[in-house]
Amino acid sequence: MSLKPHPDRLFPVDSITRDVARQIYSKIKDLPIVSPHGHTDPHWFAKNDPFQNATELFLRPDHYVFRMLYSQGISLESLGIGEKELNEKEQRATWKLFAENFYLFRGTPTWMWFEYVFYEVFELNKKFNGENADYFFDSINELLKTKEFLPRALFERFNIEVIATTDDPTDSLAPHQSILDSGWKGSVIPCFRPDKVVDPEHEDFVNSIEKLAEITGEDTQHFSGYLQALRNRRLFFKKMGATSTDHGHPDPYTCELSKVEVEKLYSKCLLGDINHSEARAFRGHMLMEMAQMSLEDGLVMQLHPGSFRNHNLSLFQKFGRDKGHDIPVRAEFTQNLKALLNKYGNEKDFTFIIFTLDESVYSRELAPLAGHYPALKLGPSWWFHDSPEGMRRFRESVTETAGFYNTVGFNDDTRAFLSIPARHDMARRMDSSFLARLVCEHRISLEDAHTVAYDLTYNLVKKNYKL
Repeated sequence: MSLKPHPDRLFPVDSITRDVARQIYSKIKDLPIVSPHGHTDPHWFAKNDPFQNATELFLRPDHYVFRMLYSQGISLESLGIGEKELNEKEQRATWKLFAENFYLFRGTPTWMWFEYVFYEVFELNKKFNGENADYFFDSINELLKTKEFLPRALFERFNIEVIATTDDPTDSLAPHQSILDSGWKGSVIPCFRPDKVVDPEHEDFVNSIEKLAEITGEDTQHFSGYLQALRNRRLFFKKMGATSTDHGHPDPYTCELSKVEVEKLYSKCLLGDINHSEARAFRGHMLMEMAQMSLEDGLVMQLHPGSFRNHNLSLFQKFGRDKGHDIPVRAEFTQNLKALLNKYGNEKDFTFIIFTLDESVYSRELAPLAGHYPALKLGPSWWFHDSPEGMRRFRESVTETAGFYNTVGFNDDTRAFLSIPARHDMARRMDSSFLARLVCEHRISLEDAHTVAYDLTYNLVKKNYKL
């Protein structure tokens, strides 16, 4: 059974529309990849050391993979998740366990991503299962030892123009400095992710505030010093190439507190003497402060609300964050964003990009909001919905009200480096299919469809992220 991906995958079933989709896709399929929001490790590109082995590269960083396996009763320990370093025998056993259960991913985007990577990147053309797990493991590991599979070589092979990592505000950004010093032409830039220092319910909040004081020299025991410390770090990130910030709040609530109120609330945050309602108010006020800072320093502001993070408490206590136990929740934007949009939504020099896991709000709230406020743009279908169906639903829900040009193209939002070209290819095929339908329904011309496809793939992401 050949693993070669079908050239017409994800294109419409009817031959007329499929032919148009092929034409549109042919003009964008080889465009450079622009990845303005992701979670790849900057140390990979700074050190440019060989990836260790198939297990470390494919399994340990990818919560899409072990989430599904865990749902079928396979323990995270058996998948090598945790702090323990695995020896070669353990790595092989973990890989075999994955291969034996790869059938669980049938019909999912993960299945398509893996088959793309196995065939296109490693030129493996056998069905992946438990019987040939060792063949895949050994073949991949041998290639990873070669110079063609070093991180920088793969970056260039994938035609990546720029990729943004996601970084803690107290991070030294040493690997980013190493990349700059090396003279390598690949563009790997940081992104300012301040969750630890703006969410008083984060388990590392107090320690992170103390570290913020240490590295900035500001008195973060007072709210004014705390704000100045954040401004300092934002400017440092910008100097290192950052063009955006990213905020992973539980919900999009915004509010503007008085100086007295926020000073009092901040003091309670530092003492850990704060309830959920007060923590929400502090986060809501800090989104206002961050919007003001974005207006000052020009960093694009991203907001990713709508995830109940760390839902499985026992797994969180044992393995920590980002281990696949996050669940989408309902979100409300019209009321929650009113304070921020009324104050900053009309500013021409402010860009505010919203993502959501609640698809029910696309046509009801987000598309009308983005179709009105100049500052507001819609991020692509995200996380649980970066799938063919999710991408289709997104375009169908938002285009009639927000159009194409109040969206920002595609970003892969992944820790799985080798899946990046597969994910972008999926997005390009789905956009081509959506546009082909509009052409065949005589709603836009083929010429306009080519222009829109190019913009969705390349121009809009560059423009909105100031790249």
